Amino acid sequence: MPSLALRLEVEAAAAEALSDALLEAGAQSVSIESPDAPRSVLSALFAQSSNPAVTLRSVLEVCGQSPDVRYTVETVPDDDWVRRSQSQFTPIALERLWIGASWHEAPADAQLVVRIDPGLAFGTGSHPTTKLMLRFLERTVRGGDRVLDYGCGSGVLAIAAAKLGASHVAAVDIDPQAVSVTDENSRANGANVSAYLPEALPADRYDVIVANILAQPLIDLAPMLSAQAEQGTRLALAGILESQAADVAKAYAARFEISVSERDEGWALLTGVGR
Repeated sequence: MPSLALRLEVEAAAAEALSDALLEAGAQSVSIESPDAPRSVLSALFAQSSNPAVTLRSVLEVCGQSPDVRYTVETVPDDDWVRRSQSQFTPIALERLWIGASWHEAPADAQLVVRIDPGLAFGTGSHPTTKLMLRFLERTVRGGDRVLDYGCGSGVLAIAAAKLGASHVAAVDIDPQAVSVTDENSRANGANVSAYLPEALPADRYDVIVANILAQPLIDLAPMLSAQAEQGTRLALAGILESQAADVAKAYAARFEISVSERDEGWALLTGVGR
């Protein structure tokens, strides 16, 4: 069935927030082109019965963005959208992890391969905040760790943690579609990941907690995520602009020794250790 494709250009720093907001507002899929450039192009897929222009106006208001954004809406057959999506994603090669879609060929020397196709949940590894988190996991997961990925999206961080040797990985998202996609991607990658809606997450403590969301949700989640930690738990928070880092760190300071450990294109990675 044909779908409606919304396309607009935005500042790169606002791209992920708008992407998440569009998904929450009903977009079936959102991709970000040129995420490492000063400006990015968002392409969002909607059902033919929806009104992408109205949805965009409400999302811009929620995200505090100017409503004077140029955009296009066009009808596209499903197969055209698939080909367009496939052309926008390139593999990510880190120290040990290689992340690519099913149509990419992994290099012969790739140590740990993660396959994530663009689809109905955000997260393919290409955004700077996701790269910050993946590098953190490479440095931090030692084998046998209990890992919590809160705001899992497509499950890329959870799957990476499992590939790196975590013994137990819990992935949580408020979006039932993201939980389903994480389950599917975990099975496809042979990764032992348990995906939950927040209310279904069993009470537990974790050695590593990662949350790549947005600044305000991270502040709101501080009491809950802190309750999942114990002394020595390693925490990483992303989806935070450098200008927002101090406010997010303050929300976690009572439970963690926390500071900005890395920056990438205006985004900050906050890491800490449980007291």
